[in-house]
Amino acid sequence: MKNYSKITPVGTKDLLFEECLANRTVSSILGNVFSQRGFHEVLTPGIEFYDLFKEEVSGIPMEYMFKMSDSKGRLMVVRPDSTLPIARMVTTRLMNERHPIRLYYNQRVYRYNPGLTGRSNEVMQTGIELIGASGKRADLETITTAVEALSKCVPDFRIELGNAKFFRALAKNLPVSDDEREQIRQFIESKNYSALNSELDKLEQTQAVGIIRRLPRLFGGVEVLDEAITMCEDEAALSSLEYVRELYNDLTKLGLGDRIMIDLGLVQRNDYYSDIVFSGYVMGSGEPVLIGGRYDRLLDNFDRPAAAIGFGINVDALAAVMMKRGNVPEKKRPDILVHSEKGYEIEAIRYTGTLFEAGITGENSVFETPDEALEYARNTGIKKLTIVGEEIKTIDTGVES
Repeated sequence: MKNYSKITPVGTKDLLFEECLANRTVSSILGNVFSQRGFHEVLTPGIEFYDLFKEEVSGIPMEYMFKMSDSKGRLMVVRPDSTLPIARMVTTRLMNERHPIRLYYNQRVYRYNPGLTGRSNEVMQTGIELIGASGKRADLETITTAVEALSKCVPDFRIELGNAKFFRALAKNLPVSDDEREQIRQFIESKNYSALNSELDKLEQTQAVGIIRRLPRLFGGVEVLDEAITMCEDEAALSSLEYVRELYNDLTKLGLGDRIMIDLGLVQRNDYYSDIVFSGYVMGSGEPVLIGGRYDRLLDNFDRPAAAIGFGINVDALAAVMMKRGNVPEKKRPDILVHSEKGYEIEAIRYTGTLFEAGITGENSVFETPDEALEYARNTGIKKLTIVGEEIKTIDTGVES
């Protein structure tokens, strides 16, 4: 039997030193943004009952989840999504809380990505959920929170706006099965023009088919909406386009015109989102670092209907971009290495404690001799060595600034 004890599972990795610092820095920045805007932190269990994430509710295929069973043989999954556990929490423990409820989270999610395509099966995700608030004010609050969160981390990002209602209104007119409709949605999401055209070529070439064929290319400014409107007669589809225009115009008034794009091919998990959808992109990352939207029907599954909107940010992806750019603090080295002569170990520990109280970073030596401690300090970049004995003396290790 092969021994796997020295390798990490496929789709996972160890995070070392600067990577941990980068992730913690991003999580801290985003957490501060969310808390300053009135959101309160929550944490959900790392394992949940599979029933919470049934595909008809979550849109996540069962084979994409990591599964196990509990002591009673019940099917469990490692948390593949943060929104559904928070929906469960809101409709149980927070059922008597006054709406709107403003929550944020920072936790790992686990989801199998077939072929990986550069994606990890384990992602640190942070985000917000605004429960019990509908309408444009809530949408603007959520999108501007997303803009502020990204702007605190990187200067060059963009937000793409779409509307789940638009695709749904068009897709209902297609003479296809639910599985085929989902396949078409996936082709649009991945901008797989060839596969999409092959699928649509099998159908009668109606107006709806023509617009759906164009969806992956309907990306840009307000001219995208103008083009889509001229091609469309469905009232529900037209209404969804006008709402995207309204949001776009409002965000432009806030000075965000150069940050906001319209993407009518934004159709991720259309059975999950009910209205406005948006994604955030950063130069240097090959995938969206932020995904969100309105999901007004989700809480119906818990018999507690409520409007809701939110987004999640891939902390790992954002931290990797910031690391490449040198936008996170370097690993901090101790200012002083404190070494004790034989019999003065406790005094050295106490001395290191006084350094902490003075705001100085100190590391207590575990070596037997001063020479070993000095060599270690030089190799690790520590500039001073303090030796505690009958007297306390500090020497420079020769490490340059």
